[in-house]
Parts: sequence; C-alpha cells; structure tokens
Amino acid sequence: MNYNNFPVEQLVLATPHIDLRRIGEKVLEHERISFDDGVLLFEQGSLSYVGALANWVREQKHGNKTYFNRNFHIEPTNICVFSCNFCSYSRLYAHREEGWELSTKDMLDIVKRYDGQPVTEVHIVGGVHPKMDLNFFINVIKEIKNHRPDLHVKGFTPVELEYMFRKAKVSADEGLQRLKEAGLQSLPGGGAEIFHPEIRRQICDDKVDAEGWLHIHRAAHRLGMPTNATMLYGHIEKFWHRVDHMERLRQLQDETSGFNTFIPLKFRNGDNAMSNVPESNIVEDMRMYAIARLYMDNFPHLKAYWPMLGRQNAQLALSFGVNDIDGTIDDSTKIYSMAGSEEQKPTMSTKDLVTLIKQVKREPVERDTVYNVIKNYSTEDVAEAAVNPLLN
Repeated sequence: MNYNNFPVEQLVLATPHIDLRRIGEKVLEHERISFDDGVLLFEQGSLSYVGALANWVREQKHGNKTYFNRNFHIEPTNICVFSCNFCSYSRLYAHREEGWELSTKDMLDIVKRYDGQPVTEVHIVGGVHPKMDLNFFINVIKEIKNHRPDLHVKGFTPVELEYMFRKAKVSADEGLQRLKEAGLQSLPGGGAEIFHPEIRRQICDDKVDAEGWLHIHRAAHRLGMPTNATMLYGHIEKFWHRVDHMERLRQLQDETSGFNTFIPLKFRNGDNAMSNVPESNIVEDMRMYAIARLYMDNFPHLKAYWPMLGRQNAQLALSFGVNDIDGTIDDSTKIYSMAGSEEQKPTMSTKDLVTLIKQVKREPVERDTVYNVIKNYSTEDVAEAAVNPLLN
C-alpha cells in the first residue's frame, strides 16, 4: 500500500501490524512511547511509517519552521589523552607533532575575524590536552567575553570538563560555576557516544562514562546553563542500545528540563580504528531521526548536523522530524571532514541556509543559541538574507 498521500491518522489505522498501530495511536494521542515501543520501531517500523509520524510531531511542535544560527567553531587542539576507536580527529599526546595547539591569542584572533559580523555564537570544543586546564580555559573565555560581550560562548563536552575538573581537584558544580562566572553560557552535546557500558568499553573505554556525562549535564542544568545531547549511531551498537541511550537522556530531561536539542550523529569510518565497520545508509539515517523525534518527546528540538549529512540529506531530514540544521559553521570545524563526511569544507552562508530550507518548502528562522528568534526569512527575498561579506 502507498501511504504517501494518506493523512497520518489514516496511515495509522491502515497499518496491519497491531503493535505498530498501537504505537502510532499513542503518538497521535500525545502519549509517551515505551522502551519496547522504541525497539519495535527500529526493528519493524518502515521508513514511511516512522517518517510520517515524526513529521506530524515535528509540525505539531514547530509547524514548518526550521531553525539555524550564525556560529563559528574554535577547536583549541586535536591532541588528546584519550584514544577513542571511532575518532579520526584526535592525535595522542605522545604524537602531538601531528596535531595542533592554539594559544589564547590564536583563539582570540579567530574571534576577531568576526568583528562587525552578526554571528551570535562561538562553539569551543576539541581534544583533551593535558596543558589546557581549567584555568587556561577560564582565561580564554574571559578574553573572548571582554572582547565581544554579546557573543554566546558554548563550549566543552563532559569529556573535556571531567578531565579539567579532575586535574583541578574540583567538583563538577564548582568547576562549572567558575566557567560560568568567566562567561561560559551553555554546553554542547558531544562525548555522549553510546551510553551503555557494553558498547562504550569497545569504542571509548578510557573516557568519562555515561554516569559522569549525565552528572555534568545535570550540574549544568542546576546552574541554569542549557545544554544539548548527542548520540553516535550506526556502528557496532544494536537498536536497543540506541533506545537505552535515549531513555537515559529522556529521564534526565524529565528531571531538569535543561536540554535544548537532541542531535543524532552518524558514525563515519574514514581514517580511524573502526574503518572496517560499514556506515549506515540514508534509509537508516532517516529512520534514526524519525524514531528520535518520536522517542524524545520532552526535547523541544531535533537537529541534523548538515556538515555530517551533506546538504541534500539535511534537506531530506526535515521531513523526518528534524527542525534544526545547525549553523553557518564557516569552515571552522574539522571533526567530521577528517572522518570522510560529505562536506569537506563545511561552510554555508546565511543566504545558502535560507535557500536550502526554502527549497523544501520550510520556513527559515534564524535563532540564537537558546532558540530565541532573531529573524524569520520566510517572506524575504533570498538575496536579502546575505547581509555581510564574511558569511555570504
């Protein structure tokens, strides 16, 4: 049966699988789906079925609005004391001649490139360098905020933070408080990978575990710092590992309401110790987004990171529950390009992003880091969206 032209309610009623129909009815009645429901959707839910439900939820929450922001990345170093098997980016400290280390001045110079430009966020994340400690980054943040107080500073995964706090002999609460006082305003979602220890032992055994990751985000939420959350999917995990991961995040969100966005991240196998593991195909990628939208019912936003997926696949994801495609990036992140992503030079202007979103009949909305609307471009000529020479 072709469900393409069915209203979603009819699609659910026409589904022959009784348990899948029951899940669809739960979704339409705004009832939370269970762990077993999530596993069943992965195991037996067709792309058309989960996609239609996810798009319905997305449009219930956000209509046609698709968010993006004007941001740039600073990656202080790719030298790292940890050795994650999936990582194509980092270089062990013993081989640091193969990597890079930015000084405070180097990082401030990157910020200064955007003087006079309407960027709203700097995203700071990188490897775990033993010489880049808590005090080092407190000073970096202060320098950035002194130079440009209006710029939102989002930075550091729990992997970086746990090492900083352990080395400084401070608790997560104390360390985050000191960073917040320096000017850190939110945390990205990286370092989560897959929470279950069965998988974590095989892909990232030496870095902060699930409890540590969740503890740091919980502490950030207590301080009023919003955060994001990620999941690295499509490698050696099973479907139930994905649901276990999402369940832990959903429970913490029930407790704190501190997460803004969930971001499924596709495993890329280029130039790493897991290069023998095949990557997921586009059908599985879209199913992942759709089921995430259905399961993560208390997360307001679902993001597809366009440099990882490529532009056309990011457009496609907007029909599978996604309502955010990240930002302009401005060719400043190497994490995915070094692993073989479609976007080897990940930069898009505001004009590019507006065009990309409009091409699939969605409304482009520029946001700040915490989803305050800056401008809705849905009724403007695309040419008017490019307002500065650096990001056009």
